[in-house]
Amino acid sequence: MSTDTNPDFRCGYVAVLGRPNVGKSTLMNHILGQKVSITSRKPQTTRHRVLGIYTDEDAQILFVDTPGIHKKEARTINRYMNRAAASSVDYVDIIIFVVDGTVWNEDDELVLEKLKQYQGKTILFVNKVDKVKDKEELLPHLQTLGEKHNFDVVFPGSALKGDNLEPLVQALKDWLPQGDLFYPEDYITDRSSRFMAAELVREKLMRTLGDEIPYSSTVEIEQFKQQDNGVLHINALILVERNSQKSIIIGKQGARLKQIGKDARLDMEEQFGQKVFLEIWVKVKDGWADDERALRSLGYEDL
Repeated sequence: MSTDTNPDFRCGYVAVLGRPNVGKSTLMNHILGQKVSITSRKPQTTRHRVLGIYTDEDAQILFVDTPGIHKKEARTINRYMNRAAASSVDYVDIIIFVVDGTVWNEDDELVLEKLKQYQGKTILFVNKVDKVKDKEELLPHLQTLGEKHNFDVVFPGSALKGDNLEPLVQALKDWLPQGDLFYPEDYITDRSSRFMAAELVREKLMRTLGDEIPYSSTVEIEQFKQQDNGVLHINALILVERNSQKSIIIGKQGARLKQIGKDARLDMEEQFGQKVFLEIWVKVKDGWADDERALRSLGYEDL
């Protein structure tokens, strides 16, 4: 596809911003029709900028899914996530600001302040409106939100259920600049399979464990090798900060770690379209989340 075959073909970058746990990754995944960013009910699941590539006959939309912007920067990794999200506005053509139903807090306010520095098109997507119990609250809340900034358009909807996403995508197509494809039309992300494997293991950690452990853990892929028998061998290392966290992840007689591995392997086989042999170890690395060198080695860039 190109401007030669479709002179009105559009292509450009769209940043998806918002505080933690408002549904940014779910929104992008639903539009793409495939999991590119991992999701869980816990805040700060997304730690990296992740590019999701949507292509049809009219446009190529390059979604930049960002970590949730949050006020409390307790650790180096928190500062990294905030910088990764805030710097995304420097080069995009459109910003989608995602908020959660009728909830508005100081982290939303912080995102709004970043947004006010941006000169391009802005869309407010009010997510999870299907969960608003008192629908009479919704309209005045939408009006209040609309007055906070000069948004080009406001869409209430549900990322999880796909409600009101078609007009959102159409608005993006209308506003993106004309241009040729940036990526081949069969690309869904610019991230490597190795990166995706680590993220899938981390997703299972986030979904399986309690509130504290996931934020003290990360995943490193030590081996990603295609075998002659057609099986993809992956060795994953889960890093935690204390021995007590290691014990919790492993579980009684290794049961919890086995379940995390099974769930991650099934997702990998679907993602990569082949059989996967996955081995997972847990290792204690004290202070990794405050160690800039360690964070860089683990793929946390722009520190």
